[in-house]
Amino acid sequence: MGSRTPDDHRRGPNEASGDAAIGITNPPKPAAASGLIHGVLEGQDEDGDDDDDDKSGTDLISGQPTDGKKKRKRSNKKKKKVPKGQQTIPPRVALASLFPNQQYLEGEIVEYTNGNDNLQRTTAEELRHMSIVDSMDDEFLNDYRKAAEVHRQVRQYVQTIAKPGVSMSRLAEEIDDGVRALTGHQGLEKGDALKAGMGFPTGLCLNNVAAHWTPNPGAKEVILQYDDVLKVDFGVHVNGRIVDSAFTVASNPVYDPLLAAVKAATNTGLKEAGIDARMDHISGAIQEVMESYEVELNRKTIPVKAVRSITGHNILRYKIHGDKQVPFVKTKTNQRMEEGDIFAIETFGSTGKGYLRDDVGIYGYGRNEHASAAGLHHASAKSLLKTIDENFGTLVFSRRYVERLGVKNYHLGMRSLVSNGIVESYAPLVDVPGTYVAQFEHTVLLRPNCKEVISRGSDY
Repeated sequence: MGSRTPDDHRRGPNEASGDAAIGITNPPKPAAASGLIHGVLEGQDEDGDDDDDDKSGTDLISGQPTDGKKKRKRSNKKKKKVPKGQQTIPPRVALASLFPNQQYLEGEIVEYTNGNDNLQRTTAEELRHMSIVDSMDDEFLNDYRKAAEVHRQVRQYVQTIAKPGVSMSRLAEEIDDGVRALTGHQGLEKGDALKAGMGFPTGLCLNNVAAHWTPNPGAKEVILQYDDVLKVDFGVHVNGRIVDSAFTVASNPVYDPLLAAVKAATNTGLKEAGIDARMDHISGAIQEVMESYEVELNRKTIPVKAVRSITGHNILRYKIHGDKQVPFVKTKTNQRMEEGDIFAIETFGSTGKGYLRDDVGIYGYGRNEHASAAGLHHASAKSLLKTIDENFGTLVFSRRYVERLGVKNYHLGMRSLVSNGIVESYAPLVDVPGTYVAQFEHTVLLRPNCKEVISRGSDY
């Protein structure tokens, strides 16, 4: 989920860090972790009927009533059971069942530069972050690895159904249901969604819509077309540790160079990320790679532009956007990455102007933890705020998520919360009509001795 670029993003001198040589280790993943199989639930036939559903009725041959004891003729079809340790399609088996020891897989481990004295982490400035680093313990890593595994399995299935003709509502439902099933938290009871589940509303953005669009209840259905460029951006959290990752789907191969440009730019950002890495250096490297590509549309060659009004960002616990940003264009800033940071490294490339504006509509809402509710007078607003605090906290949520809890007639209360600054609303971000935007994104943990691209998978 991209972070909006603030107006005062030019804050300091133009500094750069050196290139980083990296070593990559990709641990093998067992089939139980990433394999998806077609199957039905244990105790059911392939057509979904239960074995023990013989009921009283009328014998169709004799016309005589039956007492229910007569056994139904069994089909010759063999029952297809889900092997233990395997995921279903769509993914609905909780990860706790696939990983009995609760030890989840590492992400992509990338070593830092060798021979750099700064990596000893002994200076007074670096000691300020030791409390953050100390929190990166086994529980922290296991929570993040579980969230990442959920993301991989859900998106692997979604990629198989994100084809022309599918509706955005179905895609959002499959993602939301998959995340909740695999984390083992449906989020219907008070506080359950704060234990694990959706990190923010599922983003499904088409063509010139770059970010922050999701299907809302009662809105007109949107169907994916062959010539569409679809960005799929969703987050998974476990105990408030959010994995933010996104990819782009395009059925028409004419858009392949656009997707390649953005994927290469994101991988460049991941390569340059590290302890003490400066944002101005990373942003310059991303822009250079992104804008070396071009795409031919309608017999016209169009350069790919790095989008300027949205950025990558650091992630805090239960808060998708921190106070650090990773732009996609060369930017003057004195911000740098530090040990213990968690970053969403994402890039957007556009065939349009590369500047985004707010569109009409609502993507989601986020609680302002620093705003006081003392001035609220409407009972509906107070009741809604209590529901938000109990079920979402500072996690971004959508109208679908509110209505799923059974909340009704909440629009007036929500307007009151937004107007009082207690809740922030997010609108879709768009480039000019008729253009196309692509996105790729990964979450990376800056651990003391290595960086872990936690959301890396075999797909991207």
